[in-house]
Amino acid sequence: MPETSVTGSIQREWPLYVGGRAEQPNLDLAVTDKYSGEEVARVPLAGPEVIERAIAAAHRATEPMRRLEAYERQAILSHCVRRFEERAAELSYALCVEAGKPIRDARGEVARLIDTFRYAAEESVRIQGQVLELGISARARGYTGMVRRVPIGPCSFISPFNFPLNLAAHKIAPALAVGCPFVLKPASLTPLGALLIGEVLAETALPEGAFSILPCPRDGAEALTTDPRFKLLSFTGSPGVGWELKARAGKKRVVLELGGNAACVVDHDADLDDVTERLIVGAFYQSGQSCIGVQRILIHEAIYPELKARLVHAAEALPMGDPKLEPTFIGPMISEREAARLEAWIDDALASGATRLTGGPREGAMLPASLLEGVPKSAPLYREEAFGPVALLSPFSDFEAALAEVNDSAFGLQAGVFTRDLYKAQRAWEVLEVGGVVIGDVPSWRVDHMPYGGVKDSGFGREGITYAMEDMQEQRLLVIRRPPGG
Repeated sequence: MPETSVTGSIQREWPLYVGGRAEQPNLDLAVTDKYSGEEVARVPLAGPEVIERAIAAAHRATEPMRRLEAYERQAILSHCVRRFEERAAELSYALCVEAGKPIRDARGEVARLIDTFRYAAEESVRIQGQVLELGISARARGYTGMVRRVPIGPCSFISPFNFPLNLAAHKIAPALAVGCPFVLKPASLTPLGALLIGEVLAETALPEGAFSILPCPRDGAEALTTDPRFKLLSFTGSPGVGWELKARAGKKRVVLELGGNAACVVDHDADLDDVTERLIVGAFYQSGQSCIGVQRILIHEAIYPELKARLVHAAEALPMGDPKLEPTFIGPMISEREAARLEAWIDDALASGATRLTGGPREGAMLPASLLEGVPKSAPLYREEAFGPVALLSPFSDFEAALAEVNDSAFGLQAGVFTRDLYKAQRAWEVLEVGGVVIGDVPSWRVDHMPYGGVKDSGFGREGITYAMEDMQEQRLLVIRRPPGG
């Protein structure tokens, strides 16, 4: 039987959204099919004048958004959930084409988009205050204290190419849940998903100016970082860009979700069938373009030869090709330039003494799943974020030394540890310098309501709906003094 291929069309008139209204500026941006390289759509491109109008609209919408009742915010988010469910096939196809994401992964991301908005709808009616006990000394007699949470105000969001739907959702949904207007800049390589979210938001009863979704050049978006009318900047992307934006952000709050160099420790008592399956998924799903994708695999020497052989066999069996074909597991990287960059890192590691266990030559943006061992710790492939379909194997004999090797990185997003030893699991949680430790699975595992973020060069702040909502709110104290004799 022929391989089944999904079909669809994204050749249509795409607007951008300025203050919640669809517009068609003169400038435009070409969107390509990342597998074929063909142009598949053109979307409007926001210039400085459009960006200024969007910021001004968000500023004007601050009070109307604050006045939305919790049930109204919940209704808006619930509408988005229903419409995303109805348009799931369309969203998946657009994601598959613009990001080169295998269709099965694309459907998974759409499911996560829906989960993220659904959970935000639930949390929008659970924003609680606090009654403070002020009577900790005699001078506080007769005083009562209360704290309420209020929206911080207009937010600036910048989202990356690798999860165009869900990483935009992790900024948009919490903002709607608490009542913050926002301006979102999606990645120029993958703007369609964010614009589809904008189409759905435009159907809701959001106040005028509540949201803008603006594909725009990086150098045209300076105001999204520096404008003081924004009270929060949330950026997901590369460390070099993120830290530079923070330095220019001024007095606003900044949340950075940056790169990773995720490691996974496999102890001697691991189930090899299970570990093989999970490591292959963690290292190579969506062509390794995830900041918590498995990059370094540390394997106990007692099982190293067998697990290495299993991983090589499994990696070589992964179907590679057109992401629109149902069986495809490895699709294209986001661009030929990125694939060439990673190929050069692999070649550098090989020239420095590493051994290629599996993999092969690049074809355009397509890079086969690659496993290497013996990569020098000084090599970029070891030190930096690979962000592609490659993983590095190394043996260890001492668990503590393996944990130290995990920490031997400028990054600290998540780590995985396969062990059946409770004490080793606790030890990993205690000493690993990361935002999250996953026991019995790969660091790539994530559920969208859990606190997600990193330390060191991986950024700071946390996403996950309630944690992002906390950053988008301020605490406002009320103190009431009871008059004497009252």
